[in-house]
Amino acid sequence: MVRVPVTFPRLAASTVRAPAHLSLNDRWYLDVNRFARQTPWLHGFMAQYAHYLGVALLALALLVAWWVARHDRHPDRAVAFVLWAAGGTVLVWVLAHFGLKPLVAEKRPYLVLPHVEVLLTRTHGYSFPSGHATVAGGVIAGLYLARRWWIAGVVTFLGLLLAFGRVYAGMHFPGDVAAGLVIGAGFVLVLAWPAVAIGEHVDRFIRQHTPFGVLVSAEDPRGRSLSPRWGRSQAWKPPARHPDLH
Repeated sequence: MVRVPVTFPRLAASTVRAPAHLSLNDRWYLDVNRFARQTPWLHGFMAQYAHYLGVALLALALLVAWWVARHDRHPDRAVAFVLWAAGGTVLVWVLAHFGLKPLVAEKRPYLVLPHVEVLLTRTHGYSFPSGHATVAGGVIAGLYLARRWWIAGVVTFLGLLLAFGRVYAGMHFPGDVAAGLVIGAGFVLVLAWPAVAIGEHVDRFIRQHTPFGVLVSAEDPRGRSLSPRWGRSQAWKPPARHPDLH
């Protein structure tokens, strides 16, 4: 992995935490950082995963969940749940990034703890809560609400690995990612029912009254399959009846 040169000035003595004043959050961070130092063979993968790959895989999982929801017996509601998992996650990330972070104004770990391993480009942005972990929590909760069980199970692993990766890469304290997971999941869960109710009505309108019904259901209101897996739209036909042979 190519390391980005660090041009940060030396930490001021007033910003460095003395060993006697380390919190449990600090100590857990240093434990993970020590593990990162001992596993250099993981640095390349974890740096990429913690930066963008983990989020990309979560987005891919949402696309798969949407595709599966289109084949549900009640596609309007099924798709509305998946869309809320995506839309609610984006909304809570915006609130966390532009609202909570400036409000709490917690410094990044490497700005208060000297000589730590950092795998990504150092920034002056605030640390609490972790935006990546907030996204992970929202997607995990949303897909469990949507009852896409196997996808939600895979996403749980991917999301928790992403949260751990942010600490492993040196960008966040463990408390930052734990808070992000809780905030993301809590926001999506609390506002799910009104959001899904509205989304269900919108999906039904799209399916029944617009040419974009394929985005909601694999079948249009006339019972024709719209799924590309058939190659083309096919109307359902009853089985042919054979005349009785006497």
